[in-house]
Amino acid sequence: MKFDRDVDQKRFALLLAAKDSDYVKKVYGGYFNVFVEAFGEEGERWDLFRVVEGEFPDMDELQKYDGFVVSGSPFDAFGDELWILQLCILLQNLDTMKKKVLGICFGHQVLCRALGGKVGRADSGWDIGLRKVEMVHDLLQLNFLDDSDKIPTCLSIIECHQDEVWEVPLGAEVIAFSNKTNVEIFTIADHVMGIQGHPEYTKDILSNLIDRLEDNKSIEKAFAEDTKSRLEKEEPDKEHWEKICKGFLKRQR
Repeated sequence: MKFDRDVDQKRFALLLAAKDSDYVKKVYGGYFNVFVEAFGEEGERWDLFRVVEGEFPDMDELQKYDGFVVSGSPFDAFGDELWILQLCILLQNLDTMKKKVLGICFGHQVLCRALGGKVGRADSGWDIGLRKVEMVHDLLQLNFLDDSDKIPTCLSIIECHQDEVWEVPLGAEVIAFSNKTNVEIFTIADHVMGIQGHPEYTKDILSNLIDRLEDNKSIEKAFAEDTKSRLEKEEPDKEHWEKICKGFLKRQR
């Protein structure tokens, strides 16, 4: 979805923090298409910046965007790679500008870090598969949802992470938690939201990722097989998550 800019056209940027896997390239044409399919709508413009490869939007272009999405990544959000430090600076600038920023998994963690929170390895180890997330508040209290959205207070989401938010930034509010992770969602005012899980993922993407984690010895074979077996029996609440993300990115303050 990329069209010439007009007065009413919304414009968003995906800050891609991972390289496309062979599987995602073959089946979906890349992670960019996965995100646009989940969060995009007809008539919008979505631009791709491969921040993991050092590609960032120009500072004088930031004002033209209605919102930004930061993807997941195999890198640690607490790492000191140059592109991660550059990303933190960008996120600080976007926060100052009060631009809408949605962080997903690594994006959730690096957003927290950039704005003054603390992130690190989860003491409980890997969280992979479907996880029930409990909302702390009725989501209708958030100004980007309304009565017609009808979002349940408990939602299932695809997770794949071994790091987590330890402490949210000053002024942030924890919106959701799980029995595995204390901070599943946090918000700051109405322009920042981090989600630890993957609302954009499909089960086949996760299944392939589990295979790759097993192949590179990041997880044990028994754990991988058990996780994939459980994955076959459940479904994520993908429609609700997409509604939450779209509402956050696109509804006016």
